[in-house]
Amino acid sequence: MSRIALVALFVGGAATHIDAQLVPDAAKECDQCAAWNVPQKPFRIFGDTYYVGTAELSSILVAGDGGLILLDAALPQSTPLIDENIRALGFQPADVRLIVNSHTHFDHAGGIAALQRATGATVAASPRAAEALRAGKPTPDDPQFAIANNGFPRVQDVRVLRNGETLTVGSVQITAHFTPGHTPGGTTWSWRSCEALRCVDVVYADSLNPVSADDFRFTASTPSIVESYERSIRTVEELPCDVLLSPHPGFFGMQEKLARQAAGETSVFVNPNACRTYAGGARTRLRQRVAQERGAPSP
Repeated sequence: MSRIALVALFVGGAATHIDAQLVPDAAKECDQCAAWNVPQKPFRIFGDTYYVGTAELSSILVAGDGGLILLDAALPQSTPLIDENIRALGFQPADVRLIVNSHTHFDHAGGIAALQRATGATVAASPRAAEALRAGKPTPDDPQFAIANNGFPRVQDVRVLRNGETLTVGSVQITAHFTPGHTPGGTTWSWRSCEALRCVDVVYADSLNPVSADDFRFTASTPSIVESYERSIRTVEELPCDVLLSPHPGFFGMQEKLARQAAGETSVFVNPNACRTYAGGARTRLRQRVAQERGAPSP
């Protein structure tokens, strides 16, 4: 696959940055919310890339000389933990200049509104994701739209991106790759992260699981979600990728890698095959779902 053309969009001076007190939105109630929101000590992943999320919901911080970029904001009740984790690493939440999202479900977009209010950061998203963020709920063609109680706090100001667009905050450039399927506006993000003389390609791959409301059928959608899903899987599979991250840290084996790191192993998050493995697993799950819907034996 040819490399997507990059269009630079400078956001460093686009927003009014403030140091307001964080005021979290009302906590989200769900069967898994308490387990998802268990605190996680923040840590460096590689170079200027850090983990500031909870034990089960990712939030990634990229630190450059012109400010901070935050990817995903977990649940509404996760924002105090994210705020505390950013400070624990020696950064200031007021220096967050850009907030972006993998996909617009409450467990990944729920904290964006409060963090935007507290920091004045620019929020940027794909057209379909921007639509959902402004509405505070998934769009009607989202496979999980019919699930009850799936809303999240509305985001008031969202900048709409083009596929392949690059956002620049100081010395950091982060590129959006639209990967619809799990949601219509799903987005995978990539950037370069350097440590001493070594630089790696980091990919924050969107969820690629065909999870839906009970009555939803991927094979019955028009235009075909299956086709867009397959394209998204290929996009992730073919990206330059040394470090894989994802919205749920279990998908990139965070706890297992931290245990290896504690045992003395270095560079535990670097694996040039990780994106291909991630995409391959997603392809298998999609084919199983399609076969199930068509009443055929699973491949």
